[in-house]
Amino acid sequence: MRQTLQAHSLAKLAGIRHGFFTRSGGVSQGVYATLNGGTGSDDVPDKVAENRARMAAVLGVAPDRLLTAHQIHSPDVVVAERPWTREDRPRADAIVTRTPGLAVGVSTADCGPLLFADSQAGVVGAAHAGWRGALTGVVEATIATMETLGADRGRIAAALGPTIRQRNYEVGPEFVERFLAADAANARFFTASKRDGHALFDLTGYIAERVARAGIEDFEDLELCTYAEPERFYSYRRMTLLGEPDYGRHVNAIALAG
Repeated sequence: MRQTLQAHSLAKLAGIRHGFFTRSGGVSQGVYATLNGGTGSDDVPDKVAENRARMAAVLGVAPDRLLTAHQIHSPDVVVAERPWTREDRPRADAIVTRTPGLAVGVSTADCGPLLFADSQAGVVGAAHAGWRGALTGVVEATIATMETLGADRGRIAAALGPTIRQRNYEVGPEFVERFLAADAANARFFTASKRDGHALFDLTGYIAERVARAGIEDFEDLELCTYAEPERFYSYRRMTLLGEPDYGRHVNAIALAG
């Protein structure tokens, strides 16, 4: 089993390093076993630090140059120009950079991790696209911020990593109503579930639609489900249904070779 997943569309780009990290290859134990990168989890901080150092090494950067934000399920984007600490990390759900040797990433455990790159311009980005962020525009905001750094959306490649898939993503009627209120055409992202009044939501299809509408033609979906593979991926929803006390977080990151 591969510990680090890659998108073909990004792997072929010169000067770009990236990884969608699985839960394998770390030092954490219990519900966090083993490569938990979540600084917001209740895992032993030293173990999380070691796990993140291992990820940074794969990306070819120093541990303090693997950057993630305090995620708040928003469309907010920040530009990274230098390292920050856990204490002063920004509150945002996407990070972009044109600084070589910085890896920008997002943590996930069912939400959609999106990595972006314009290798010609030397601009990369990472976005945390849960349903709230996707609905309120985190995809479009990430691309627009990349453009302020010199990227061209006609050249940007984007890849979606392991995400909960529709067959495992049941939602209530108020959830459906919120999406239909935003756009009646969103009905196509829902199918009936076995429970009355509930539906199954196609988060990955919705993200893909937002990416396409933003003008990104080079898009790749790894087509992997976090919920369906407990040995390989963390899942917030699976943790909730099993009544576990906490869950690990994946790190998904991209960097310009420095």
